[in-house]
Amino acid sequence: MKKQKNKLAGLQKRKALSGYLFIAPFIVGFLTFMVQPFCRSLYMSFCEVELAAGKIDPIWKGIANYHQAFRIDPEFTRLLWEEISRMVLYSIAIMVFSFFVALILNQKFKGRAFVRAIFFLPVILSSGVILGLESENSVMDAMNVAIEETAQGISITGALEQILRTAGVGTRAYEFVFEVIDNIYDIAIASGIQIIIFLSGLQTISSSMYEAADIEGCTKWESLWKITFPMISSLLLVNWVYTVIDFSMRSDNEVIEKIDKITVESQNYGFGSAMSWIYFVIIMAIVGVSSLIISRRVYYYD
Repeated sequence: MKKQKNKLAGLQKRKALSGYLFIAPFIVGFLTFMVQPFCRSLYMSFCEVELAAGKIDPIWKGIANYHQAFRIDPEFTRLLWEEISRMVLYSIAIMVFSFFVALILNQKFKGRAFVRAIFFLPVILSSGVILGLESENSVMDAMNVAIEETAQGISITGALEQILRTAGVGTRAYEFVFEVIDNIYDIAIASGIQIIIFLSGLQTISSSMYEAADIEGCTKWESLWKITFPMISSLLLVNWVYTVIDFSMRSDNEVIEKIDKITVESQNYGFGSAMSWIYFVIIMAIVGVSSLIISRRVYYYD
């Protein structure tokens, strides 16, 4: 018995060592290149930064930049609230979309490898170069104009939303749903990594578990909630953290655009640093609280 425990302890140590070796390049890179800019940015957020010939002169101002961000600037608080609300909405939509697409791709059917390759395309299309080509592609712009002219301003979701509003059921919840439907392309583009992670987790579930559930008279719906969901719950936490952080760094994020405008165009490095740290702390708080809540429901197995 003692020998078996020692073997298990040795296995756990090897797993831990493998994990640390895997993240070692990031840790070394972070300590080498990121710690000093982080600390300097935090210090600058409490200063008024004056640019002189060949040097930067920070003058201590205390929390004045933070006070300006929350109480004086007319846009920052509004943009912060709008982007966080959009982040939560889209992150949930991406998680649901990627999970059910992974369930479909895990089934056995002809051409499964080809279909999986198609759903992996968002990972390639979301890369910086191709995404830039897509956003500045005159052909795609012309196609969008042609589609709008052909549709003559008619939108199925818009018409359905108008019907629900007329019927008196057009609540804010419906507006969220229609916003997600109208932006399903963006959701699909952002779901590539999450689909792959969910799919890898689904493939680790033993088929004997589902066979035993079928023998016991379990329905597919019950198997989903009693077997599938608990077995990949740890990957749910991983995907959620990745999705929130990935969405908070999107190029169309209005908070990021606001910070870039203040920092780069106005060269107000102190105020820009303060807004950056406010946004960073809020995102980390959301990640921490949500991770704590999700981790309480995570099922870990050997």
